[in-house]
Order: sequence, then C-alpha cells, then structure tokens
Amino acid sequence: MTQQTYSLSEFQSFIQEVLYGTLPDNYWIHAEIASIQIKSGHCYLELVEKAPDGKLSAKTRATCWNQRYALLSNYFTSHTNSTLQVGMQVLLAVEVSYHPVYGLSLNITNIDPSYTLGALAKARQETLIRLQQEGLLETQQQLRLPTLTQRLAILSADTAAGYGDFVDQLNHSPYRFQMRLFPCIMQGDNTTTSIQQALANITKDIHAYDAVIIIRGGGATTDLNCFDHYDLCKVCALFPLPIITGIGHTRDISLLDHVAHTALKTPTAVAAFLVGRMDRLVDQIGSMQQRLRLTADRQILIRKHRIELIEQKLLLRSPERIYQMGYSLLTLNGTIVRSTQQVTPGQQVTTHLKDGTIESIIQKI
Repeated sequence: MTQQTYSLSEFQSFIQEVLYGTLPDNYWIHAEIASIQIKSGHCYLELVEKAPDGKLSAKTRATCWNQRYALLSNYFTSHTNSTLQVGMQVLLAVEVSYHPVYGLSLNITNIDPSYTLGALAKARQETLIRLQQEGLLETQQQLRLPTLTQRLAILSADTAAGYGDFVDQLNHSPYRFQMRLFPCIMQGDNTTTSIQQALANITKDIHAYDAVIIIRGGGATTDLNCFDHYDLCKVCALFPLPIITGIGHTRDISLLDHVAHTALKTPTAVAAFLVGRMDRLVDQIGSMQQRLRLTADRQILIRKHRIELIEQKLLLRSPERIYQMGYSLLTLNGTIVRSTQQVTPGQQVTTHLKDGTIESIIQKI
C-alpha cells in the first residue's frame, strides 16, 4: 500500500484548515508580556507563561494591528494611566492565526485593563508580606540619619526635571550641600539593575556620604511598578546608609518607600526636608548660644556679688573701721600686744587711735 505524502505547504494548509475549522473565533487568555515593539503603528508582542519556579512554560507571538491598537492602547491607558510594558500581566481577547511561513501567532482584538491592575496589586501585596516576614520593613529605621545631612549620593536620571528641581532648591538654600549624581534608569525593566549597580558604586566610597537620595519625577502608578520589585527593595533595606526617597507618587506608596529610612512624595519635598533639618539645627545652635550667653552673664553677676560681699567683710574688719568704733591697737616695738604677758613694767608701748598714736610707759601689770 502506497503511503500518502504531502508537500510542506500542503501540510501546513491542512493544519490551517483544521485550526480555523475547529477553534472558535475568539479566546480570552492571560499571559505576561516578554517583549513589545511598535512598528508602523502595529504592536508586536511576545507573550509568555512562567512556572512557579520561574522557568518558561509557554511562549507565543501576538500582534495588534495599527487601527485596533490605536483604540485598545487609548482604552488601556485611560483605565491604568500607563502603556503596555514588558513584565505586565495582561488579559487579552485573541484570534488564532496560522501562516505557512510565519507559523502560529495570535491577533489581539481586545484587552481587559482591570486584570492588569489586579495582577499588579496581588503581586505587590505578596511582595509586601514577604518583606515584612523577613524583617526588611524596619531595617533602615535602625540607621541614624546624621544631624548634618549634607553629603548626598543622588540616584536619578540625569535629565529628569525632578532632579533639576531638587538640585536648584538645595543650591538656593543658605547651606552648602555636597551632591554627587549616580545616573540611573528610573522606569521600566532595567530600573532594578541600574539602581543596584549605582548602590554598589556608592559602597566603594561609602564614608564620603551621609545619605542616599533616590528621586524621579511624577508618573502613573503602573509606570513606577519597578519600585515594587522585591530584589530592589531588599538591597535598599539592607544598605548601610539611610535612604531617602522622593519618586513622584502622588497617591500611592511604593514598596521602596516602605523600606526606605524616610519616604517623601517628590524630589522637591526631599530638598525641603533636608533644608528644614538644617534650619532646625541652626535654630538649635542659636538657642544654645543664647543660653550660654545668659549662663555666662549670670555667672559674672554671681561672682561680682561674691566679691562685693568679701569687700564688705574686709571693710568691716579693717583697722580704720575698728578705730572708728572706739577701739585702739597697742604695739611694742612694732609688734601687736595681745596679752599682758608680752610686756613688763618700764617698757615703752604705743597706743594707736583713729587720729594718731600715744606713747606710754608701763608702770604696773
């Protein structure tokens, strides 16, 4: 019996017919975006599924053609305040497409933004619980922020407006801050690696800094999901210098804010915090100086009063004062006579009074 054979194109056409004839028009699938490219208005995605151990368990290509992508992109952004990004969990309505040359792919026809928001919230809560169980939420709080927090290692994108505002605010303060920028990627998949590398560079000269400042401008909640990454939060929590954050959240607090020593809303809020600490220190020094002056003045007055009392006592005990009270002083050859046993009859003694002396001869004792 002769076995039937097919050309490659015939066999693939057969597969295509079976797929199109068997499968419904649309499926809702959930997956993670592994890569995304926009070309000529078309959106090309690589979707993946990962096992609990992180290994890849499924992968496929997906396409959203330009006109539909324009609609779905606006719809997704209006509900999430973010664009589609690598690492996002998405729920998509898809049609199966099979091409003899390009193979199996999916055509995206719809998207559910609420699924992405829910997946982000779930992942964030799981990470927060893990950080809490490992005691990493309190580690930075055990560090002491120096009274003079002036030597700053700054992690920010060098072109970010928030960084410029931060530097301007400190430069226009009456205090001198030493600032060194460690440029970082502050959005997207490479944020964690970029910040970790900057922190590693800081440790090479860690005694040159009082604190680490992590700042960026504002952004949508989903744009800042990189600051909820467990690895980044752990590295920051265990960093030996106090970390102050101002990463632009207006409503939500990132997990990095939770583990940081001090979390503030914006870069300008961080600058105001640092200047405010210096203001309070100056006020404290001024108060101390005033107290020292008052204490010194009080001690001078006390000493002056004591001297006056001593002078009064000396005055009361002076010979002039004794003479004025009617007392006299008897001397023999210039020596004060304090007892009758010091003199004998026939000796000449001198009596000292307030207005002169009297010479006398001892007759009888």
